Amino acid sequence: MADPKDVFRCVVVNALNKYREQNNIDGSPIQEDSLRVEIPPKQDMGDLGIPMFTLAKTFRMAPPAIAKAVADLILKEGCTLGHISAVGPYVNVKLDKASAIIDVLKTILAQGSDYGSLKDGAKLLAGRRVMVEYSSPNTNKPLHLGHLRNDALGESVSRILKKAGAEVFRTNIINNRGVHICKSMLAYKMFHEANGDTPESLGIKGDHFVGQCYVEFDKYAKEHPEANAQAEEMLVKWEQGDNEVRSLWKKMNEWTLNGVQETYKRTGAGFEKLYFESDTYLLGKEIISEGLEKGIFFKADDGSVRIDITSITGKSKDGDNHEKVLLRKDGTSVYITQDIGTAIRRHEDWSYNQMVYVVASEQIYHFKVLFYILRKLGYDWAEKLYHLSYGLVNLPSGRMKSREGTVVDADDLLDSLHADALKAIQERGRDEEVGDADVVAEKVALGAMHYYLLQVSPIKDMLFNPQESLSFAGNTGPYLQYMGARISSILRKAKEQGLEADFSEKTLSLLEHESEWALVKEIGRFTDVIEKASEDLDPSIVAVYAYSLAKSFSTFYRDCPIISESNDKKELSMARLALAQCTLTVLKETMYLVLVPFLDRM
Repeated sequence: MADPKDVFRCVVVNALNKYREQNNIDGSPIQEDSLRVEIPPKQDMGDLGIPMFTLAKTFRMAPPAIAKAVADLILKEGCTLGHISAVGPYVNVKLDKASAIIDVLKTILAQGSDYGSLKDGAKLLAGRRVMVEYSSPNTNKPLHLGHLRNDALGESVSRILKKAGAEVFRTNIINNRGVHICKSMLAYKMFHEANGDTPESLGIKGDHFVGQCYVEFDKYAKEHPEANAQAEEMLVKWEQGDNEVRSLWKKMNEWTLNGVQETYKRTGAGFEKLYFESDTYLLGKEIISEGLEKGIFFKADDGSVRIDITSITGKSKDGDNHEKVLLRKDGTSVYITQDIGTAIRRHEDWSYNQMVYVVASEQIYHFKVLFYILRKLGYDWAEKLYHLSYGLVNLPSGRMKSREGTVVDADDLLDSLHADALKAIQERGRDEEVGDADVVAEKVALGAMHYYLLQVSPIKDMLFNPQESLSFAGNTGPYLQYMGARISSILRKAKEQGLEADFSEKTLSLLEHESEWALVKEIGRFTDVIEKASEDLDPSIVAVYAYSLAKSFSTFYRDCPIISESNDKKELSMARLALAQCTLTVLKETMYLVLVPFLDRM
């Protein structure tokens, strides 16, 4: 059951090499991996196409002339795949529908949940070991809307990479030290310690309570500027190991982390290992010292250790070189020093050949410099470091600020979505039919939020509109859930009537309608979608595909009645049930990859 794209590529390559030999064209034989198979923009052009642009120089011919010569040669020798034609600079094929439909559906039946991850019998990313860092919360506040986008991207990318066959190790750096942490601690001592307040005594999540302390500090500091100096003094005591400060720090860190872990459990985020800034902030100093001895870094006139980064940033407006400080003149480390040490420590912990940092676009410069330094230090894996940069996400009401208490907490947003989803279920009179309406509402809320966050290309800034995200029609997570539930309902109803999918070639050959063919082609490109999404590290590719697949099924369902009471159409019903079953297999996979919980009833 070969993929039609692979067969087509092979046919074209063989024709190209035969034409090259017949016409004494110099150069090495054309390789299959050098040709790209595309989907023509119009259906009447064909089902698949291969451009000839890259061969113009080798063949010393215009791309349309190459395409015509190749198509003529294939037509002369015959091709069982379908009708070959030259369309401008492309060699196109109109596939033999019956054969292609049988191949695609039987492949899905055989591969099941592995469908989409195999190419030429092997996993797409076999042998790749990828570490993904995402979330990176601070222990002075709960997760907020920005974290939700980060977490959705990190978890979705991890699932896509796993789907493609990579080994994935998810990590999370917990930012649990620094003056901002001390501000929450200081507020607790001023406003809560005497009362013995705890998250339990106040009946709120630990991360919300600590975040409340942070907001209280900001309000207090506006009228008492000396409070900032007090927070800095507390940080010095922390670094000196003061028992009282460390004890409070541990207690408040635990409150926050327990609350954050509850949110992770709710949203489906997960990690193989947590790293803590309190353990890593001194890493890198020894590495910088070694780099200084090797001449990779230099000591500036003020005594600080630096690296010249002009080659990646260019000169300043004044024509000066750009330098990055790695150790201050007093020998203390800076933030990038920690990141250098952490990257190396992680590779020692789990030897990756690719590392993905899911961090907001404000840190583009930081990671550009970090990756450059690691390359200069001679780490070969540094070539595979990647910053998955993402844009800001806000609500229509405007930008959020943690210290002013205007941040939309992740839990509050999910609670609001949950309540609205439950209300919609009840208003439609579906609360009994769906089973546990509260459980379904939670899954709808998660599907709405995750899909809305992931359908946009990561690098773009975005507005999160809660009401739009919950729509059961259009480009939303609930629409995917609804379509999955609809297909499940069709399959249940058919089984009750004694009808089941039939994957025999004789039965599948009955699928001849254009809407059936369009749906099969949509299903058939799933592997290409996974390949591109895993290489580009872009979940929006899968999200867009999921919506396209759902729409294709909707059109098929409208045009082609699946269950027929007529005995003479029983075989056709069984063929269409096979198509519906395969669609459900692929739709469930896509939904899982973009964190949209599947529902078989809705």
